[in-house]
Amino acid sequence: MNTIVIVDDEQAGRQLIKEYLSGYDEFQIVGEAENGIEAVQRITELSPDLVFLDIQMPGFTGFEVLSKLEEIPQIIFSTAYDEYALKAFEVHALDFLLKPYTKERFDKAMQRILISQDQNNMLKLVDSLMAKKQNYQTHILIKKRSKLITVAVEDIIWIEAFGDYAKLHTVNGDIHVSNFGVTTLQEKLNPSLFLRVHRSSIVNISHILELEKHDKTYTIRMKNQDIVRVSRSYANEIKKLVF
Repeated sequence: MNTIVIVDDEQAGRQLIKEYLSGYDEFQIVGEAENGIEAVQRITELSPDLVFLDIQMPGFTGFEVLSKLEEIPQIIFSTAYDEYALKAFEVHALDFLLKPYTKERFDKAMQRILISQDQNNMLKLVDSLMAKKQNYQTHILIKKRSKLITVAVEDIIWIEAFGDYAKLHTVNGDIHVSNFGVTTLQEKLNPSLFLRVHRSSIVNISHILELEKHDKTYTIRMKNQDIVRVSRSYANEIKKLVF
């Protein structure tokens, strides 16, 4: 079921959205906010799938609310100010409801949400099927002086960028240098086991010892006690591991 938070500084505005949503059984209202500060708190706490967001509010404007969120859900703006329409779509809002709006106009916005979700579900299914079809190597060959040595993929703890090449940190303490860079290795390794956490590093999920949260990102302690930093642009990938 899709969860919704309604943000509007007017009680009448929140009530109208609740009435219009009454016919949509696949959606559940989990919270409300009447100003920008409350909006940030509710959205952060509840992690809704969809937010109906007013723009001109006490505390923070709707755009300021979005700038303070670590993760931005799907957004439908609901406002009486049409001059914000262009900016609304610049922040990838799914729709812009200009008050006063009719039930028919509201329904069109909800149809956009449902179509968008169907498309996302289809893309996820295709990605999943493609991943299952792809065969990933269990062992790789690394050139060492005049020889080629075999390294089991499961023994790689993490991968570190090394100029145009990459260092492979392994369970026996050896560090091997691959002729491939981090991006190329990411394409060759099973994404269900190896996670890119920085433009310069990939970690083997099975060798993660612990995570430490730092504001909007993390550091990872691997089982060999190496510390790997997670960049903000990859922080959402780490969150997928947290239950």
